[in-house]
Parts: sequence; C-alpha cells; structure tokens
Amino acid sequence: MNTWNEIRGFPLAIRLLLVNQLGVNTGFYLLVPYLATHLGDDLGMSAAVVGIVLGVRNLSQQGLFLIGGSAADRLGARGVIIAGCAIRTVGFALFALGDGLPVLLAASVLSGVAGALFNPAVRAYLAQEAGERRAEAFALFNVFATTGALIGPLLGSALLLVDFRASALTAAGIFALLTVAQALVLPARQVPPATGSVTADWREAVGNRAFLAFALAMVGMFTLENQLYLLLPAGARHATGWDGAAGLVFLVGTIAGIAFQLRITRALSRRGTRGRWIAAGLVLMGLAFVPPMLVAGTGAPPDGPLDATLRVLPVLSGALLLHLGVMVAQPFVMELIPGFGRQELTGTYFGIFYAVSGIAAAVGNAAVGRAMDAAPPGGGGGPAALLPWACCLAAGLVSAAAVTWLHRNGTLSRTRPAPVAVAA
Repeated sequence: MNTWNEIRGFPLAIRLLLVNQLGVNTGFYLLVPYLATHLGDDLGMSAAVVGIVLGVRNLSQQGLFLIGGSAADRLGARGVIIAGCAIRTVGFALFALGDGLPVLLAASVLSGVAGALFNPAVRAYLAQEAGERRAEAFALFNVFATTGALIGPLLGSALLLVDFRASALTAAGIFALLTVAQALVLPARQVPPATGSVTADWREAVGNRAFLAFALAMVGMFTLENQLYLLLPAGARHATGWDGAAGLVFLVGTIAGIAFQLRITRALSRRGTRGRWIAAGLVLMGLAFVPPMLVAGTGAPPDGPLDATLRVLPVLSGALLLHLGVMVAQPFVMELIPGFGRQELTGTYFGIFYAVSGIAAAVGNAAVGRAMDAAPPGGGGGPAALLPWACCLAAGLVSAAAVTWLHRNGTLSRTRPAPVAVAA
C-alpha cells in the first residue's frame, strides 16, 4: 500500500515511465532469452551465426548509448523515448516475419538501436521530472524493471508452447502499445538550445574526471548484476538438477524488490551520505557470492527433492543478498549521475555511463564465463569450482573500495542539485 501511495504521489509523466519500464522489460525478456534457441534449433543455424546475430544486437546497443544520450539532450527525451519504442516494435516484428539471415540481422540492429535510444533518454527524463525525489523515483523504477524481468520469461515460456512467432509478435505488440501511450500522454519539455557541437559535449563529459572515476568505480556493480543471468542461474540449475530453478533467482528478487525497495531507499536517504550507501550496497553484492561459493562443486546430483531444496538455499540466499545490494546502491547511483555535469547534458552523462557499464558487463561476463569453463566437468570440487564465485566477491569489494575512496576525498559530495524540468 505504501508503494502504491508513493507511485500516486509522483506526476503522471513519472507514473507512465514506470509502467513503460515494466512493459519494456516484459517485452524484452519474453523474447530475447529464447532467441538463441530459436535460431539454433528452429532455424538450424550454426553456433557461429547465432553468435553473430546476438552480438550484432549487443554491439548496436552498447555502441550507440552515446548517440541516444546526446539525442535526448538536443531533441528532447520524450521524442527519443517514443522513437526508441517504435524502432523496437519494428525490430521485434521482423524476428517474427523473417527467417533469412539479412532480415534477422536487421531485426537485431533495430532492437539494439532502440535500446540505445530509450535507455539513457528514459533515465534523463525521469531525473529531470523527479527533481529532489530522484532516489525514490529510481527506486520505484527498479521495482518495475525487476517485475518486468520476471513476468517476461514466464510469459515467453507460455507463448513458446504456441511458437516463437507468437512470442515475437506479442513483444512487438507490447512496444507498439507503449509507443502510442507515450505519444499521447508523456508531456513534452522545453529543450535548451545547444551551445556547441555533439563532440564537444562528449569531450566535456569524458573530460570530467570526477564523473569518469565514478563510472569506472561502478564497473563492479554492473558486472555482478549481470550474474543474475549467468552465474547464479547456473548455480541454481546445478544445485537442483532442474532447468526451471533459474526462475527462482528472479522470483526472489522480485518479491524482495516489491516488499523492500522503496522502504530501503527512503530510510537510507535520511541517514548518512550517498557515497556511503553505494559502497555498502557494493559490499553486499560482493558478499552475495559467498553462500553459493561455500557449496560450489558438490559433485553428485541431488538425491531427491529435499536434498535439492537444501542445496539451492545457499544460491537463493546469494541471489537475495545480490538483489538487496542492488536495492541499496542503484537508486543513489542513478541520482548522482546528473549532478556531475550541466543540466543540458543529463542524457549525455547517462549515455556515457551506460556505455561504460555495457563494456564492463561484457568483459565481466566473459571473465566469469571463462572461470566457469575452468571448473571440473560435472560440478566436481577443487579450487577451480570456487573461482567464478571468488572473482565476483573480489569485484564487489574492489568497487566498494573505489567508491569509498571517492567519497572520502569529496568527489561525490561535489555533485550538483537535481535539475528541474521545464514545461514546453
């Protein structure tokens, strides 16, 4: 009830952006997790071709975050959000309508470009609309995003009982509805006239040493957050011998987010400083990998449901700690980003931050995946089985130490007040 009352207390634009994020994650996760299976099993493509199609989507998104952020600053976040959702509608529809490699590559490029447009634009718009309540707005944003990430795979699994095209068309339909809703309801905001070139904006943001240091310090957060899709699901599947156990990782986070996210953010906002809580959240995220590490490499498959339940509990405990760490740190991270630079460059700063985080996630996943491959086959014991979990623990603690250093030398306390949106 408190969460619902808090949502009603925000302007209509923010409420729409929250629903938008729920729809974005629902549409994305009901399709993309099953795309590789469709390309390989249904269309008979080789693993190399599947990797190219998926890699093109990631490259299109991660490589164009800067473009999306600058477009939000110069054209207005509202128009960029609408354009991004419209482009993803077309991209997901192409996945349903075409089986040839050129069509699939076009669909991947369009879906990636769409994400590069609306991801920084949505956050820039949210930061400007929320004003002094940015942390609470981003806390609710996190709740809606996590809920969509749970609903999406469940809906996608049900739609796959029909076929993959049903999933793709449903995802496209969700983005089409979001496009129309935003065009009709999302208020336009006045865009300050640009005073220089786009490249000058980029140089200004990249030359901001405090911001760049903060972005690099947060590499651990995005690396660990991505383990919700790689290491922890793999740990849950190995512990239980059941592929569906991966869904429990998301279920734990969704329930915790709905129950505690807003309470945690509001309580911490009244005590201490942002840097202190971001560092504490990173420590929690790192420690989340200790319980699964203690039971890693147990060897033989579980002996019945009771044994499987006992084995999966440390993994789910780790997932809960990881979600709690994200709940502590992420709203304050999002709150601080616009304060590093001029209000007119809010989108640019978010774009650069997400470009850095995307690269970090890719490198981090590759390193963790390599450590997982080095583990003995069949889940055998030994130091190699502990390596991926230990790497994640170290990443969290190193990032926490970096943020603590930035906090103590005053870097994070120099961020400016929240920008205020101006009606068109």
